[in-house]
Amino acid sequence: MDENRRQEPGGIRRGSADGAASHASHDTTQTFGHDSDLSFVPFGSDLSEAELGAIDALPAGSALLIVRSGPTAGARYLLDTDVMTVGRHPEADIFFDDVTVSRRHAEITREAHRFEIVDQRSLNGTYVNGERVDRATLVNGAEVRIGKFRLNFFVSPGDLAQPTGQ
Repeated sequence: MDENRRQEPGGIRRGSADGAASHASHDTTQTFGHDSDLSFVPFGSDLSEAELGAIDALPAGSALLIVRSGPTAGARYLLDTDVMTVGRHPEADIFFDDVTVSRRHAEITREAHRFEIVDQRSLNGTYVNGERVDRATLVNGAEVRIGKFRLNFFVSPGDLAQPTGQ
């Protein structure tokens, strides 16, 4: 798996994947199984030392998405801008090259210390903690599901002490 990951120093992946293959301009998103495939079974606290270190090193006002299962399991994405796009489009900030992901699947927005995910009318939907959402506030440890990908969201430890709404 490690040979498929490209990371910046510090082990945190930023933006789109380098060298990603481009697809034809037509949308070929495939539906992802049945509702039973989307059941919510939370991951335990089985984070590696490297993942725990990456979370501890997060600067204030940022967050981290860790891919827990799917074709790029183990990949980490730093959320440090006000808007990040997620999708199968090669120019997406978080690029998931899989037919279960829409080209423009979702956006993650940041306002102060608050992060929100907004589904962009994707075919397979966006799920937070097992519930299909159009829009949801992301809290520390939340599970996000986009197509085959299951991710966990972690905020900067320095921001955990911030009052809600700051």
